[in-house]
Amino acid sequence: MNLRKKILALSAFFIVLAASFFIDTMLYPPKGVPILEYHMVNDTEEDAYTVPSEEFAQQMHYLKEQGYTTISLLDFIKAKKGKETLPDKPIILTFDDGYVDNYTDLLPLLEKENMKATVFIITNMVGTDGYLDWTQLRDMQNKNIEIGSHTANHLPVTTLDSKQKHDELNLSKLLLEWNGIKTVFFFSYPNGAYDDETEQILKDGQYLGAVTGDAGLNTFVTNPYLLQRVNIPRPRLGLIEFKVRLLKAEIFTRLGISQHV
Repeated sequence: MNLRKKILALSAFFIVLAASFFIDTMLYPPKGVPILEYHMVNDTEEDAYTVPSEEFAQQMHYLKEQGYTTISLLDFIKAKKGKETLPDKPIILTFDDGYVDNYTDLLPLLEKENMKATVFIITNMVGTDGYLDWTQLRDMQNKNIEIGSHTANHLPVTTLDSKQKHDELNLSKLLLEWNGIKTVFFFSYPNGAYDDETEQILKDGQYLGAVTGDAGLNTFVTNPYLLQRVNIPRPRLGLIEFKVRLLKAEIFTRLGISQHV
């Protein structure tokens, strides 16, 4: 067999292997809870972090059509501890940074669909231009929105010394709770950066879990301080891209890419 035939045969083998993998993933998707990572939902901004309202509504409608039920991170941890039963197809919606459109644009869409979500707050930005204020945050938590910490200043924790890490994690939690937010149990790593020391600080600070930016699905054996999360940026290909993002979580789980178990 000459070189050209060998290359063609090898290419055909990998095409069949890839097709088999994708068919298997579609027919027998891996088990686990997807966590979706958003930032802003509005019709004003046009950056990569903003999902237009209509497209977000389409995404939520698709999830409901597929039988998904939104849960909170606390629901997931309670179920992990045997204190709660999850729905058949749970999914968690998260929003980083605490932008004001989470109240003005996002919340009405979630209420319309009777959906839960978790919003992670940069506490030193609360009340500043473009960000949620304390009144809005307290109102949101009364409407099925779980509030978590995203540090005090949105500094990647891997760039900080031990004292700075303690301050960013613990002071942000305290500030939220001092301003009427129910006990803060969950944390989102700025820029998705994490390390072992930060995980221990979270445990010592009575956090129950934290989300990364590593795609995948979450089961009860997933490290609760390194929960898998798939990013949902501004879509360029409509609902098709959203479906691909959901599939990405399944594929990464199937291949064991950056899975925290």
